[in-house]
Amino acid sequence: MNRFFKIRAILFLLPVLILINGSCKNRSGVIISTEDVSEIKQTTAVSGGVITSGKWGPVTSRGVCWAATTDPAITDNKTSDGNQEGSFISKLTGLQPGTNYYVRAYATSATDTIYGRNIAFITQAYSTVTDIEGNVYNVISIGKQVWMAENLRTNKYNDSTSIPLVKDEIQWAGLSSPAFCWYKNDEEAFKPTYGALYNWYAVNSAKLCPQGWHIPSDAEWTELTNFLGGDDISGGKLKETGLTYWVEPNTGATNESGFTAFPGGFRYYDGKFFDFGFSAYWWSSGEFSSTRAWFRFVYYNDANVYRFNNIKKNGFSVRCIKD
Repeated sequence: MNRFFKIRAILFLLPVLILINGSCKNRSGVIISTEDVSEIKQTTAVSGGVITSGKWGPVTSRGVCWAATTDPAITDNKTSDGNQEGSFISKLTGLQPGTNYYVRAYATSATDTIYGRNIAFITQAYSTVTDIEGNVYNVISIGKQVWMAENLRTNKYNDSTSIPLVKDEIQWAGLSSPAFCWYKNDEEAFKPTYGALYNWYAVNSAKLCPQGWHIPSDAEWTELTNFLGGDDISGGKLKETGLTYWVEPNTGATNESGFTAFPGGFRYYDGKFFDFGFSAYWWSSGEFSSTRAWFRFVYYNDANVYRFNNIKKNGFSVRCIKD
């Protein structure tokens, strides 16, 4: 066989992709198209695809893949949405706010992977709110609610009066008045990422959040977790991903809500500090009794959000919600 015919034979054996009306088709007649991107938020979006099979063989996996550069592949970020022909919907999670992305559908068989066309989109940028002290917080929309995407870290009420900083364990344990602290009394290490820890007496002042914002009620926390699928899975959607901040295994963490929960631990009512890296605790404004109030927490080894009440002297983190 001469060189010309050898080249023709090799080219004939290679999989060939042809662009047809925005879809991709290989030599075996398989067509895959990428669905337009919709429901674009700061950290999530929705796309999908349609697979029309020829003589290619059974589909073993399908979904979409995305990256910040063109022609994303299954080695980049991807979803796995079954192994059938026809149409499918894919939810992209863990996106960065205000970022350009490219997405395309894919289908894999036992021997090959083919892709749909690239679709470009831009995630929504964070908006911000500034407290009385000048701290700036990212803001995230979750369902019909607007939340701070960071823990509160102010040392002043919104009327500019100071919140008492209490470092001493015995003094903290004896309080029945407002106070705050930094974890392990180390402002430099913990303020930027984890925020401050406040007792419930500070929460109950009605002056802790910036003007136009408030401490979430017990019912507003429930609305959040219900929107994210219920207490059994919503914790994973709140937690920051990976193991940079959370102790292994950080089960179920996707942060698809954009809430970005860091494991800042808490200060017990006896003045001691616990659980840094393992859990995140947030007060609600809901009072349970004269000595106890409702709060929520998430943990490193499951995807739950837990609702309990505890002693008002505890120091927990605070997230504010827009009026």
